[in-house]
Amino acid sequence: MAEALVNLLVEQLGSVVYHHTSEGVKLVLKAKKDVDKFRSTLKLIQKVLHDAEKKQVEDPAVRDWLDQLKDVSYKMDDVLDTWNTEIGKREAEKQETQGSDVEVRFSFRSNCFCLARLNEVTRRYKIGSAIKDLNEELTQIDVDKNKFSFQSTMLPVNVEQPNPRPITSSFVNVSTIFGREVEKERLVSELLGKESPGLVIPIVGMGGLGKTTLTQLVFKDARVEAHFDIKAWVCVSDPFDVIKIAKEILELVSRESQNSSIGLQKLLEDIEKHIKDKKFLLVLDDVWTENQTEWERLSLPELMETCSKGSRILVTTRNQGVAQMMRATSDMITLGKLSHSDSLKLFNSIAFLDRKRDESNKVSGDIAEKIVRKCDGLPLVLKTLGSLLLHKLTIREWEEVLNSEIWKVKVVQEEVFRPLLLSYYDLAMEIKSCLLYCATYPKDFEFDKETLIEQWMSQGYLNVGENKEEATQGREVFTKLVMRCFFQDFKQDALTKEIIGCKMHDTVHDFVQYLTQNECLTMEATGTHGTGTSSANDRVRHLTLMSAPEGPFPSLISNLANSKILRTLTTFGSRITAIDSNLISQLKCLRTLNLSYSNIQQLPEEIGDLTHLRYLDLSHNGTLSRLTERVCSLYNLQTLRVNSCGRLEELPDNMGKLINLKHLHVDRWLKYLPKGIRRIRNLRTLDGGTSVYCSEDAEALTFGDLRMMNQLRRLDIRISRVGENAGVMNAQ
Repeated sequence: MAEALVNLLVEQLGSVVYHHTSEGVKLVLKAKKDVDKFRSTLKLIQKVLHDAEKKQVEDPAVRDWLDQLKDVSYKMDDVLDTWNTEIGKREAEKQETQGSDVEVRFSFRSNCFCLARLNEVTRRYKIGSAIKDLNEELTQIDVDKNKFSFQSTMLPVNVEQPNPRPITSSFVNVSTIFGREVEKERLVSELLGKESPGLVIPIVGMGGLGKTTLTQLVFKDARVEAHFDIKAWVCVSDPFDVIKIAKEILELVSRESQNSSIGLQKLLEDIEKHIKDKKFLLVLDDVWTENQTEWERLSLPELMETCSKGSRILVTTRNQGVAQMMRATSDMITLGKLSHSDSLKLFNSIAFLDRKRDESNKVSGDIAEKIVRKCDGLPLVLKTLGSLLLHKLTIREWEEVLNSEIWKVKVVQEEVFRPLLLSYYDLAMEIKSCLLYCATYPKDFEFDKETLIEQWMSQGYLNVGENKEEATQGREVFTKLVMRCFFQDFKQDALTKEIIGCKMHDTVHDFVQYLTQNECLTMEATGTHGTGTSSANDRVRHLTLMSAPEGPFPSLISNLANSKILRTLTTFGSRITAIDSNLISQLKCLRTLNLSYSNIQQLPEEIGDLTHLRYLDLSHNGTLSRLTERVCSLYNLQTLRVNSCGRLEELPDNMGKLINLKHLHVDRWLKYLPKGIRRIRNLRTLDGGTSVYCSEDAEALTFGDLRMMNQLRRLDIRISRVGENAGVMNAQ
């Protein structure tokens, strides 16, 4: 992430120094020389960052140097953001006082940037003093870089090499299967064989070998379809949640949604009713746990005894210990690597998708052979590198990949990381940052594309050096990650066929977590203490809390040394009911706060002090009945999600103060939208099916007010008269 962060700062500081040279600027900064020097030093460091990013994989000292650089860069970003926020508040207050409807933009590039309005001497002193101190830190970091003999590059580090063909013509179909005919037939035979003694059949192999793909192939085979009365596919992943697994099995066999409060015993009894005396095939994909107790709680062997003869359980896992725990080693299928010939077929089907090799000199074919040998028979690696080389049309570019030093890296157990690094380093800087941010999500999570893009926006990863809509650039980034095989299992819009969701392969998820191990932390909450899946350090800036029990936000967060520098705090699978005001007061640098799918009843008033906050997600909190007015103090807020909050009937009246809000997702149960929303001129999305009134109600947003909101790109509302529904408006 260092490259993108430094590039953003270079641009911001250049805007301050060269575009705003009024006497007001000079007065507040005092230290124009410090700003000039900071930017110049950053530009010197910028030249070696591409090489430093590569060397950090092998050299911990380089990684530590990059971490120090990121620390200083984040601090400077906070200083600039604080500065800009103060100006935005003053201008907003001025506009509100004057009652003007003239649009005001607040950024370092704004011509109305008038620092003379900021006559608080203390504030000016703190800004100038902070820049001076950070300049000294950066100077030392610049000196330290000479220890590493980095190679300098003059190439623009924020721009990808031009792609000579339209993006739409180079989409790779990764579903083609090569070389698994023997394994498929053996597995089908195991499933259909009446005399086969195995109840559980584990498919074991390292990440990237195609265990899930093979199982899907068999699961959809016509012979298997005809043989079994009922089939169910459950992705287990980690942690092994017995209640969740049982609930998913019941929903699949009953084809009905189940109440989340049902206990395990009742779930198991209901499953038995649906599968009794029927031939049942159950797939448990991606099992990690070796805990015998957890497996026994699920009671699957006992349940399967009630089924018809020939019922089977298929299990995919990376760990042979799982097969031993299930007592199924005799029926285990160990998935090996692809043969060289099958590997070459798979690679060529992607890398040469829509062009022919030069068969006359066979140079490209020879290089392909050598690259395929280095891929060592791993399908995921072959697909990833094939997708990468599809965009490289010259022999020189292919040779650079073949001869890259990355092939020598031996830092992780699964050697699949080495070729993934090749694809990673070929990405533009902002795309790297967006990819790495996915480490804040748990494994096997289904990403919603638009939500992910809004979170990328909140971290400042988009629109770096480009004059285009952030959401537009976010969709382009998403598409490029899809093409490079970093995403899979796509969910499409039924009408437009556009990809609206996806997942990330476990191996790719391990890869991004490895690259962000000093910056992203996933913590399992057990009681109020919790356990971290990686060692916490004072440089963690993105914290993910898993499975917090019902009750107040775990106090363990307050005790973290890095809580004051966190930029992301998000929860998954949690039932948090309240957040302590003292905790909120610590999170001064937070950009993204995701408390969705919890039981939050209300937010503390201190939420309004999070001046850097860009993204606030309170969706699917069925107990949330009121949104504090202090939310309207979040001047930098870009996204507010309060959809699926059934008890929330109204929004604060002062919503118009959220001048930078771009995406507002609300609940259809809101009585009305407050009239102040018409003042949010940057609003791009307004959805949720809530009401907009045709009558001139003093409090409610009216149909006529929509004319003032000329930046809207998505509108999904109900047009109503007071006391009646008049219709629905959907616009894209």
